[in-house]
Amino acid sequence: MANVFVSTFPFCRSDKKALDHLIANGHQVEINPLGRKMKPNEVLENAKDFDALIAGTEDLTPLVAGSTRLKLISRVGVGLDSVPLDLCIKNSVSVAYTPDAVSPAVSELTIGLIVDLMRQVSLADREIRNGQWTRPYGNRIGKAKIGILGFGRIGKRVASHLLGFLPTEILVCDVLNKAKEIEEIQNLLEEVYVLNSKLGKKWGKTVIRQVNLDELVESSDILTIHVPLLENTKNMFNYNLMQKMKPSSFLINTARGGIINEDDLFEILNSKRIAGAALDVFEEEPYFGLLKNFENVILTQHMGSCSNDCRADMETEAAEEVVRFFKGEPLASKVV
Repeated sequence: MANVFVSTFPFCRSDKKALDHLIANGHQVEINPLGRKMKPNEVLENAKDFDALIAGTEDLTPLVAGSTRLKLISRVGVGLDSVPLDLCIKNSVSVAYTPDAVSPAVSELTIGLIVDLMRQVSLADREIRNGQWTRPYGNRIGKAKIGILGFGRIGKRVASHLLGFLPTEILVCDVLNKAKEIEEIQNLLEEVYVLNSKLGKKWGKTVIRQVNLDELVESSDILTIHVPLLENTKNMFNYNLMQKMKPSSFLINTARGGIINEDDLFEILNSKRIAGAALDVFEEEPYFGLLKNFENVILTQHMGSCSNDCRADMETEAAEEVVRFFKGEPLASKVV
């Protein structure tokens, strides 16, 4: 059986099913001893003599380049920007991931951040703790245009969660034509209208449509990012793009650090070019940067996937891929 190193943190914090599954199938398991996200050279140092790696978002390039034993990377999550796929192919390292399990938790956190930003929930909490009571005003989702960049698994779920709020518009921007997915959401909207009519509510109808990036940025009251970190999305939200946003708008990133240029976002916020932002992901994690000095910024700890059920599902699916691989069975979610 295989020796398996787990670099992702946390792992089996609230549910031991994934670990139990590996051990029950005869695998030897060692878990990240640092209690934090590992740096690239730390992954190499700790995992170079293992057959398989259960990974988070750590940069795995040094490990794949430096290990002669590694046969499988099983990624807990969906993003693959930290996995050097070309090098994996060259070195005959198979890669699997868990693309579906993360979507419910990330999309729900995104909705929470939308509500928080628009109603200034975190600001009110901080004020009370500091002896203040200004009762800050906010805006309703039902009167807003919500922009969604990336309409894959998570972006589509965000749109479906928004239906009950009935925003004036949901603007979708994606490199692919999403007419079919938009039609599905529009059909669900019709059911919401019927229900509201039965309840005696006379709310306006929501329009959902696909737009280009410029219209998305210029028109959205809330813009939420759900694209992978790729060469063409790295630093996508730079100063020039963000300055096109409305002064009253908010920016949310629960996708990947690096899509928003954090230095440029600091300048945008410092000059009050937008109303605020919420970030769950950062270029360098843990985050200790200057964005923490803004009252109108919400910072969370790359915890989009961290609901008990979704995290357990992700970990279990990653462990199951390890077991399949060393039994000689096909991987369920093979990347390369």
